[in-house]
Amino acid sequence: MQPDSRQLLRTFRPSRILLPVLLGLGAATFLLLRSFDPVAFQKITWTWKSTFWIAMAFVMMVIRDWAYMVRIRALTDNELNWRNAFNVIMLWEFASALAPGMIGGGFIFAIFILNREKINMGKSITAVMVSSFQDGVFLAIMAPFVYFTIGKERLFSSLTDAALVPLSKGFYYTFWAVYFIILAYKVFVAYALFINPRFIKYILLRLFSFPILRRWKHSALETGNQLVIASKGLKNKQRKFWVNSFFGTFASWTARYTIVNCLILAFHQTSIDNFVVFARQVVMGIIILLSPTPGGSGLAEFMFSDFLSEFIPYGLSATLGLLWRLISYYPYLFIGAILLPRWIRRRFSRAEAAKVQDIL
Repeated sequence: MQPDSRQLLRTFRPSRILLPVLLGLGAATFLLLRSFDPVAFQKITWTWKSTFWIAMAFVMMVIRDWAYMVRIRALTDNELNWRNAFNVIMLWEFASALAPGMIGGGFIFAIFILNREKINMGKSITAVMVSSFQDGVFLAIMAPFVYFTIGKERLFSSLTDAALVPLSKGFYYTFWAVYFIILAYKVFVAYALFINPRFIKYILLRLFSFPILRRWKHSALETGNQLVIASKGLKNKQRKFWVNSFFGTFASWTARYTIVNCLILAFHQTSIDNFVVFARQVVMGIIILLSPTPGGSGLAEFMFSDFLSEFIPYGLSATLGLLWRLISYYPYLFIGAILLPRWIRRRFSRAEAAKVQDIL
């Protein structure tokens, strides 16, 4: 086994799920204790409507993963069957759940997984880079759309307490700062993928030749090479390739954000503004990308409680925040932890598999 493969498996070994679980449950416990109201729980009336919307939350998770599978099959020219596409998505989500969003969310691990699924390295790099680019396109389009449709006050009005106004302003500026970082990076990637990858590679090498950045020059070279390979892989792609992959991208992100709408509707007795709930999740999703913790653990729970509390019956925001993470985040940690060893036994030779038993 190559050293880089061993390093990747060590980075994303199943035992690392403990940290995000502790962070997430710790934040949820704190919020539950802070806002616990036994009267609020006594007022909960479980109806068929509650059952329906909880079930719909799980349906949205299935749609999200199915859409990701549609995309990865399209990006690999359907060389992956549905079972293998499922394995790729589950392991990719597992790696993303263990990695802070700003450092790639398992980007390199995804290339490794695809290559082990017998997708050639060039196509694997292309698929992962285009996936990342399309995710950025969704956020680049949706963020200004919800902002200018709803307006600043409606998007950031949840923190109305006088003591929390500075925090609200901080969220507002953080949102735009992260958004423009994403936008600049995606414009950079778009230029590299579709116009002039060799020029971008040259710029990266020149930039990382400065003494202060020289320690990352090898990584910059690898990135430049990946951009050149991905650009070549995108030449002469048919319209179906782009239609299916963008459909998968927009369907998966829409389903991801609709989960919270379903959970709120399960416990809300009156109508809510579903588009505002959806829009605030777009804001939350962008800010959480800045989190240094795996999968945004901790920050995600706090933001849910603060950003969406006005749509949730009093005293239940922390509980619904925990339920949201139990449906949309923790399953990937445990599915990945179970799936990874089995996948290694299938995709590695006996000698290779034996060498990673100590890692797993």
